[in-house]
Parts: sequence; structure tokens; C-alpha cells
Amino acid sequence: MRLMVTGGAGFIGSAVVRKAISEGHTVLNLDKLTYAASLDNVAGVAAHDAYTFVKHDICDQKAMDDLVSEFKPDTIMHLAAETHVDRSIDGPRAFIDTNIIGTYALLEASRRYVQSGAAPKSFRFHHISTDEVFGSLGPTGEFTETSPYQPNSPYSAAKASSDMLARAWHETYDLPVVVTNCSNNYGPYQFPEKLIPVVVIAAFEGREIPIYGKGDNVRDWLYVDDHADALLLVAQQGQAGETYNVGGRAERSNLELVKMICAILDDELPNATSKPHESLIKFVADRPGHDHRYAINCDKIEKTLGWSPSVTIDEGMTQTVKWYLDNQNWWQNIRQRGFDVAKRQGLGG
Repeated sequence: MRLMVTGGAGFIGSAVVRKAISEGHTVLNLDKLTYAASLDNVAGVAAHDAYTFVKHDICDQKAMDDLVSEFKPDTIMHLAAETHVDRSIDGPRAFIDTNIIGTYALLEASRRYVQSGAAPKSFRFHHISTDEVFGSLGPTGEFTETSPYQPNSPYSAAKASSDMLARAWHETYDLPVVVTNCSNNYGPYQFPEKLIPVVVIAAFEGREIPIYGKGDNVRDWLYVDDHADALLLVAQQGQAGETYNVGGRAERSNLELVKMICAILDDELPNATSKPHESLIKFVADRPGHDHRYAINCDKIEKTLGWSPSVTIDEGMTQTVKWYLDNQNWWQNIRQRGFDVAKRQGLGG
């Protein structure tokens, strides 16, 4: 495929780019390079003949029109987004601009591309979203592709809005859209403002690990390389107009997850002065609108496309912790750019 990947220098996007290049696809990586993106994430493929990087803002309509027209993608995989819930509470405007206006600009560029006759018949606009659009679950049940939308944070509301735009462009303009909604991702290269890298770095440095509330909020955890596999499969075999949930089948409460990370660190750092690392846990006031539980039912993608998660949470979490320990230069470089990985009031998925 000729893939145009938006947000390809971010966490999930870079995993898709690396996987796509390894599978022989041609990739145009489009990224604005905001604070959470880094070309270090795709350094391993930067010199590949099938890889091109372009820095642009997806809200720039003319730039999107020109890029789509010039590159002539088989698929646009739209991952560019503002994603951090805490930041969306403090400053929602950036989430409205990027997640809604940016998606609109890409949908319009895609519509013109298809209507011009230049797009191949197999063209897909693949919109990548989150399970947070569905709101919060009680102690039982799972989100399915038909679950009602009930977003509770500015972030999830902006993503829900972009999902609705993608649906509307399919229904109104017959744009061949596929949508995927994923559970919480984790793995290498995740920007150190999210729960798992923050815990690893804080514990490694012997600092307190602040957990929101009682730590009983539950999330389904999906290893990022498994997610990349699913996204590339949907891009090639997903049916236009369909939505596919992608989950890891690995529910854990935040407290369980943090304790798991601490236990791995105890094994990896036997001489640490802060051992046992679990002793660093501190409970702090919860954040506003903190959804209690997410759980993804991914039966549809498993039955129709044959995908299922291949990395268990024990395997994936061990690999992830080791990666952050082995790649301190990566997150230290982020710190040197002005982002303080230690400055976080509380942790929650």
C-alpha cells in the first residue's frame, strides 16, 4: 500500500510506520511535531527508500489537499490527535482544533481526492479512535461497536466528535471510511506523561508514585505493536462503513498495574535503594470526570478479520519496563527539551 499516516512521529503512529515499512509498504509520515512527537521514534526507518516525512499541521486545508493529491495514497491512516486527558481538562482548545478541525480537513481532502477520480477503488480513510468515547462502565460489561457514545472529558468529547464526522462523510459523501476504537495502549516510545512511563521513571528515580483516588479505575491494556498489526490489517481488509474495536483482553486496575510495574523493577533493579518500589505509591485526590472502567469487546475483528492480541500483559509490561530502563537517553532528551517527566500530580489511565 501507499500509506499516508498522520501523527506518524507519535507513540502509536510511529509503531504503525515502523511496522508498515517492515512489511514493504510505502509510507508518507505527516506530523506537526508537537511536544509529544519525536523523529527519534522513526529514526530506524528514516533512511528507507519507501519512507518520506513531511511536517505540516493537519488543520491546514490547502496543505492537506496538496499532500493527498501529490502522494496519491491507497489509505490514509489518521492517528494525529491531542490525547492526554489531564491536558484536555486544563486546556481543551487544542483538542478541539486538532481532533475536530484537523479531522474535518483530512476528510475534505479525501472527499476531493475520491471525487476527482484520482483515488484507487480500494482507497480507505482509516480513522483511529479510542474506547473513551463510550464513557464509563460499571463493574461488568464491555464496549462493543454499537455502544452509545457518552464522552466525559474534553479529550473524549473531541474524539467522539471526530468519529461522528468520519461517519457523516461516509453516509453523506460515500467516502470509504473505516473506524477503529482501541483500548489503552502501552509499549516503547510512549511519551512520558502517560501512566506507565511515568511510573517506571518515577520509581527508577526513587520518587513518589502519585495515584489518583484509590487506584481502582480499570483499563484494558493493549500492547502497541499488537495495535499496529490490527490497524494495518483493517487498512487492507476492513469494510468501508464498518467500525472495529481493538482491545488487549487485559483488564487491570491502575493500582494492580502500578504494583506489577514495581515488581518488575524490583527484579530488574535488585540493588535499588528504593526497593521495594511499591513503597513509593502515594494516593492523591482524583481528577475531575475520571471514568471508572473501560473494557473492549473485540470479537468482531477477531471473527471477521482474524486478528487477536498476541502479547500478554505480563510479557508486554516486562518488555516495556526494560525498554525504558535501556533507553534512558530517549526520555532524558525529552526532559532536556523542557518537558519535566517528574511534574505530574497524579496518575490514572
